[in-house]
Amino acid sequence: MIISIILLIVGMTLLSKGADIFVDGASNLALKFKIPAIIVGLTVVAMGTSAPEAGVSINSALKGINGVAIGNIIGSNTANIFLILGITSSICALTLQKNTIKYEIPFVGFITILIGIMGYLQGSITRLDAIILLILFILFLLYLFKLSQNAYTAEINEKPMHIAKILIFIILGLAALVWGSDLTVNSAVDIAKRLNISDRVIGLTIIAIGTSLPELITCIVAALKKQSDLAIGNIIGSNIFNILFVLGITGTIQPIVFSREFFFDGFISLLAIIILFLYTFKSNQLKRWQGVTFVIFYIIYLTYLIIK
Repeated sequence: MIISIILLIVGMTLLSKGADIFVDGASNLALKFKIPAIIVGLTVVAMGTSAPEAGVSINSALKGINGVAIGNIIGSNTANIFLILGITSSICALTLQKNTIKYEIPFVGFITILIGIMGYLQGSITRLDAIILLILFILFLLYLFKLSQNAYTAEINEKPMHIAKILIFIILGLAALVWGSDLTVNSAVDIAKRLNISDRVIGLTIIAIGTSLPELITCIVAALKKQSDLAIGNIIGSNIFNILFVLGITGTIQPIVFSREFFFDGFISLLAIIILFLYTFKSNQLKRWQGVTFVIFYIIYLTYLIIK
């Protein structure tokens, strides 16, 4: 137990430093190639910070631990909205792009409903379902490509890093995020198992929060550096990446049993997206008080999971 606690502290330290380096590299990448920050957030940052979810879900599915494989994705997506955006916007109000509110947030809602329907009809995410998810992921990447071509990038006087330094920052930052998350999750799971917590609850809570720590630290750092687009893009992109790519790859390798217990959890994940849309569609901003309510919602949800 003591060793697990020490590894938890080491993992958190790696996450903190890795996020700082990663955000610097990602924002300079956008500046160097005149790419809108929201595109970098939806792709490079989102996929990078979702690497822990991919590793955990794929490994869990291969080992037949479906409660962790599905719970990790649904739980991470819920934590991304309620916990991570909640904490981040409580610290600093976040401004959203109109495209994010009109298209990307509703798209997350759509694919959340889609996996629920797949699970309801067949009791699992089959290989055919997984292929459909991967096709949608490719279409989403094409949408981002078109968006980057049409986006207007304002002239910025700040001089970006040299490309070699940018790549080093991104690679080192991502490595620290993944390693730190791995240490954090493994130590947290060890502690949880000693307390006799079920696989489903571990997947929805400890592992979901643990694998979402890169998003949390990255978002806070991005917000404090006035990089709202990176923060928002990171979360929305991560949720899309988790469902379409991670479940798509996992389900292609090994069909994933979708327990009916997860329908409630999927509903909570969808509810988070709906509330985010309602909060932001008029003001284009997630205010600090709204972030506080997100955190409160998440605490209530966690309490329900633990005591039920």
